[in-house]
Amino acid sequence: MSSMRHQRLILPLAIAGASLCLPCLAPEAAQARPALMPAPFAEARLPAGTVVISQSQRRLFLLQGDGMALSYPVAVGKAGKAWSGWARINGKHVQPDWAPPAMVKQANPRLPNLIRGGAPGNPMGARALTLDRQEIAIHGTTASMRSSIGSAASFGCIRMYNEDVIDLFDRVSVGTSVVAVR
Repeated sequence: MSSMRHQRLILPLAIAGASLCLPCLAPEAAQARPALMPAPFAEARLPAGTVVISQSQRRLFLLQGDGMALSYPVAVGKAGKAWSGWARINGKHVQPDWAPPAMVKQANPRLPNLIRGGAPGNPMGARALTLDRQEIAIHGTTASMRSSIGSAASFGCIRMYNEDVIDLFDRVSVGTSVVAVR
């Protein structure tokens, strides 16, 4: 894609003191951004392969080691739905079916009980990485929901562009550690 905000970036990941610091990555706000943004957890050094989700930056980082990370834009949970803390990837799914969780169905009662994988209205998109948290996944999106990337829009899932979730899917495995920070 030609737009900078849609490209995956390999960026330095700074480690400072006892906290992990993530670069602020909004290219369109580069002139006004701070150089580093501290993440609120105590683990100073995380192993390569760890997935870090920054709720405030609306970015997902796949740590590469040597202070580098792949960075992807994401949509995060809306107010009251975002989560933080540790999880592990417990499943990898290609074009998964989607059954709306009870809270989603309550908010949108006209949703069908099941949307088959690959269907245009399936919000899971091309791939899903399920987490060992109840009804939470890192997943793709529909064409109509692409504009939500970069916002707080979900019921707790981490939403990615389909091309980005496919790339991430191919780089991680079941058991990969995921940490979400504010």
